[in-house]
Amino acid sequence: MPKMLVQLQVNGVDRAVEVWPLQRLLDVLRDDLKLTGTKEGCGEGECGACSVLLDDVLVNSCLVPACQADRARITTIEGLAVNGELHPVQRAFIERGGTQCGFCTPGMILAVVSLLQTNPNPTEDDICKGIAGNLCRCTGYGRIVEAALQAGRSAQQVECESVR
Repeated sequence: MPKMLVQLQVNGVDRAVEVWPLQRLLDVLRDDLKLTGTKEGCGEGECGACSVLLDDVLVNSCLVPACQADRARITTIEGLAVNGELHPVQRAFIERGGTQCGFCTPGMILAVVSLLQTNPNPTEDDICKGIAGNLCRCTGYGRIVEAALQAGRSAQQVECESVR
């Protein structure tokens, strides 16, 4: 089968990429677009290292054929910072030590961002469920949960300040 042209909006930038029909979105992001923050862990959708937001829905990019993402909005870890300012979840991960080797961190951060979009005030249990598809072999999850709680509180503060 010949390659096909897909239109993607990646981190707010419109991109046109020629892909093989079943080429994984993960490979397009990493190899074609050079967005290497998205990691490949298992390649089977079990670890969450390759998590991205596809039209604001958390997905494992290793399981998504790039042709299915045609005309979609994709957010990778590189797209969270705005004008050099880290996203509150990124800041919280740094401040709370929610990383160690860093391999799972991009997917874990995007899982927390996704959770906070639907639940800006999560409990520890909500966070554990929200990151359940993301595996970490280093941290033991405690600091990741603390970072998510802090990010939720930060988001609430910004919301309250904008109302005043």
